[in-house]
Amino acid sequence: MEKRQLGKTSEMLTIVGFGGIVVMNEEPASASRLVAKAVEERGINYFDVAPSYGNAEERLGPALEPYRNSVFLACKTEMRDADAAWSALHQSLKHLRTDHFDLYQLHAVTTLEEVEQITGPGGALEAFVKARDQGLTRYLGFSAHSEEAALALMDRFEFDSILFPFNWVAWNQGNFGPRVLEKAQEKQVGALALKALAKRPWSEGEEQRWDKCWYAPVGDFDEATLGFRFTLSLPITAAVSPSHAELLWWACDAADDFRPLSEDEMAEVAARSHGITPLFPLSEE
Repeated sequence: MEKRQLGKTSEMLTIVGFGGIVVMNEEPASASRLVAKAVEERGINYFDVAPSYGNAEERLGPALEPYRNSVFLACKTEMRDADAAWSALHQSLKHLRTDHFDLYQLHAVTTLEEVEQITGPGGALEAFVKARDQGLTRYLGFSAHSEEAALALMDRFEFDSILFPFNWVAWNQGNFGPRVLEKAQEKQVGALALKALAKRPWSEGEEQRWDKCWYAPVGDFDEATLGFRFTLSLPITAAVSPSHAELLWWACDAADDFRPLSEDEMAEVAARSHGITPLFPLSEE
């Protein structure tokens, strides 16, 4: 699988990342099979997980243990103060059976109030820097669900990476993402994508085929390929897979034959997104 450099680091990540929710609620043997297939057959070297993903950490830890030295492991925390973030980090290390993370991230930062708390006295960022200084993580990053939070965090601290919804519908129908990606490039922050295979919010009363997704993902492989190719045609290192194995394998198949979208294909994606409600609020600019 194609690999791309992560920002200013020397790390080369596969363009598909294994989203930890894939192993949530799986039996241990099933989780091990999924991880083995991802590493040995599909060539994935980038894994991302968080404590908020149910029992995903507990399932991923043992499954990933045989491959730990050959993969890039990213984890996250929703804790916003230093003490809680420090405790969460150590609990995640224990669950994942490792002595360090390759990347530790603030998880789902959304408001400027959160940014103030994180970067202020006693904020989570203090624990992050301490963890890096002690070798408990190699790099520091964040995920965000709003442009204002993402832009503010990149201005406040020299993060190594950002994990953000660079998504075909949100980009075209909400102008959501361009400013963030521009800032990341300007500051040489590695850009990672979440929600590349997302489509829209679930409709009220709609039968939900994908029960671990809080949103409606793409409907078939062709649409998955279009969404994946859109995201990876941008200056982005990798896209983390959604929460079901079938969607992960769709992403892998799309990566195997990846080629950037042409201008005409970009226009086709924009047209195809017309009338679809984006997952994230419309940008004011």
